[in-house]
Amino acid sequence: MTPIASANGTAAFLAAYDEVIATRWPAGTTSTRIPTPYGTTHLNSYGPEDAPPLLLLPGGGATSTVWSAQAAALGRTHRVHAVDLVGEPGRSVVGERPIRTVEDLCDWLDAVLDALDTGPAALCGHSYGGWIALHHALRAPHRVRRLILVDPTGCFAGFRAHYLVRAIPMLLRPDAARTRAFLAWETGHVPLDPVWLRMREAAAGLRWVRPVTGPRPAPEALRGLGVPALVLLAGQGRAQQASRVAGAVDRLLPRAETVVLPGVSHHALPLYAPVTAELNRRIGEFLDAASDESR
Repeated sequence: MTPIASANGTAAFLAAYDEVIATRWPAGTTSTRIPTPYGTTHLNSYGPEDAPPLLLLPGGGATSTVWSAQAAALGRTHRVHAVDLVGEPGRSVVGERPIRTVEDLCDWLDAVLDALDTGPAALCGHSYGGWIALHHALRAPHRVRRLILVDPTGCFAGFRAHYLVRAIPMLLRPDAARTRAFLAWETGHVPLDPVWLRMREAAAGLRWVRPVTGPRPAPEALRGLGVPALVLLAGQGRAQQASRVAGAVDRLLPRAETVVLPGVSHHALPLYAPVTAELNRRIGEFLDAASDESR
């Protein structure tokens, strides 16, 4: 997308973005640009073109590139489409019509699905991307074959206070140093992929469109959701308490399976190498169950 920033800063970010795709994504990855009423949406896709579709929505600031390990593993059986959120860092371009409400977000995602023309798709989101995915499933359940939420925020519980206190300096005055320090604190200083981290830091100093946020979905709406769901939670995340989120999911989502992934934090997902195999296995088995049910 086009951020409000200097040309040099934009070029540096896009070069770092392209390096992640070139060095971390599997050979055969393709890029697609989809026009929507809200701007042009960029997708990075991998997998057999006739395989069941799987849309991946990243967390805030992470870009579609964060899903490289999932594309490589899940792209064996699915056509994986990782999406750059319009208004967020990435190669999507903001249009003249701004995204200002949850309804706008769902309309935007509808336009992406319309362009792909694949019928109902599996929808997976991490963090803020999980919030978008859940709202879309609530609004258009007929378009969502299966729903996967990877440590979703703003869906079932609030942020921990100490997380917000640590995040405020990075949010108010974002730059590479503050971003690096915050991610190191939240992840417990685990080693994140250095190529992806350079891209994430390059995005930090640029001004992007403010994302749409809002309250958690209403309990009665969640109880009425009939889409099968898998909720994967970060056992050591500092953003929210995994046990509290799991309890809310168990109470509110009638067709949900909840798994707590030990040894991983919120921002280490979904690219932290020691847990990607387990993460991908859980998602793959959940998606395979949908294929078995359709036979």
